[in-house]
Amino acid sequence: MANSQLKPHAILFPLPYQGHINPFVDLAIKLASKGFTITFVHFEFVHQRLSKSQNSNTNNEIDFFSEARKSGLDIRYTTINDGFPREFDRLNNYDEFWKSLLQDFPARVDEFIGEILQFEQSMVTSLIADTFFSWPPTIAKKYNIVNVSFFTQPALVYSIGYHLDILRENGHYPLKESVVEEINYIPGVKSISTKELMHYLKEGEIETLKHKIASRAFQEVKKADFVLDNTVQELESETLDDLNKKQPIYAIGPISSFLTKIIVTKSFWSEFDCTKWLESKPLNSVLYVSFGSLAQTNKHVIQEIAHGLVLSEVNFIWVVRENIVKSDGINTLPDGFKDEIGDKGLIIPWCDQTLVLLNPAVGGFLTHCGWNSTIESILCSTPMICYPIEYDQPAVRKLVVDDWKIGINLHDGDLIHRDEVAKNIRILMTGTDSLGLKQEIEKLKNVLHKAIEKDGSSERNFDHFVEDLKAKIYA
Repeated sequence: MANSQLKPHAILFPLPYQGHINPFVDLAIKLASKGFTITFVHFEFVHQRLSKSQNSNTNNEIDFFSEARKSGLDIRYTTINDGFPREFDRLNNYDEFWKSLLQDFPARVDEFIGEILQFEQSMVTSLIADTFFSWPPTIAKKYNIVNVSFFTQPALVYSIGYHLDILRENGHYPLKESVVEEINYIPGVKSISTKELMHYLKEGEIETLKHKIASRAFQEVKKADFVLDNTVQELESETLDDLNKKQPIYAIGPISSFLTKIIVTKSFWSEFDCTKWLESKPLNSVLYVSFGSLAQTNKHVIQEIAHGLVLSEVNFIWVVRENIVKSDGINTLPDGFKDEIGDKGLIIPWCDQTLVLLNPAVGGFLTHCGWNSTIESILCSTPMICYPIEYDQPAVRKLVVDDWKIGINLHDGDLIHRDEVAKNIRILMTGTDSLGLKQEIEKLKNVLHKAIEKDGSSERNFDHFVEDLKAKIYA
């Protein structure tokens, strides 16, 4: 395909969301350290948000990979326009934004990559794009470059999406809202309840854009030459082994900012420094609360959690970011809440999550079960209390609570209530079960760290991927 004397050059294309960007940045650094030239592509609006979070002018001269290049890594940085004006609210106009990404954006990518290929002196040999983009197979085939898909969620979720045809044959896709059954026929997956499948597979979601995006992506990813997964072989061995029979998939996780020594700006928001406040609190006394960068819930949930935190009497840091509530109003928290909690609680808009989780004062994490947050919690030995909201989060909750025994549920019924919230927070932070959770998460932490050592499973898998990719490039 290419002259073996040419340096391999990959274009990296993350989905424009915090939870997808973070592992892509770290993948770029890791691949560049293996001798690849990287062109990293951000959406223009992402570039502007990242610049704003650093209190910088939002002009396109800012290069977030300048420090990486000072370290000798060949990472170029560029942006692409999505067709919307700068001030367009892409989160609250999700359908309009994604309809355009599905219908109009592929032509923009086609033109964009064509221009890179025309003016780039080194030959571009591969495209590494987020799995939830459905255009990579067409673009890669047109320009005769290798199509690599990067899945930033666990292999369990990939396997569910890969086997939608089997779910359909067994009457579980689309999933009827009232049906709660155990599914034990997905290859490589022992058993999973219909409650733990992704929300966009439900019958009521079948006409939504979220469903269309996911179903099309899981169909198109089957055409990928290689799939990378931000998981660890030892955590999901049976699932990964089965998937590998169908297409080359490499568990290369944890790809995490926690482990990257080169600093690259990734945060959409300015980060509040919690260190001084945490230093005033006893060991393992603080509950960290965050629902990530994208998930949205409702005002009732936020208020019941707020009251539950007060009733629990634990110290806490709560990330209450903008748009955490759909149709965000001014009064998300209960009236007088900040006065009531005093110095027991710290309400912040955003922070460096790994720094907080690493602090010895933090003893637990109330999380939405986003995959990045889950990985970071394990790496920091912080047991979890789980409140999954959407996307892959119910399946991740299953892994955390049922399979790995490193967390508990925030509540068990349909409606969340402050008394149950308080009870489960106390169980996590001070209950008799907390020691067992900490012992189990310490074991998993060791598994993750061993995986990324020189002879660890993830390092071996990454080296195999690089070898296989080069073999295909230079065939």
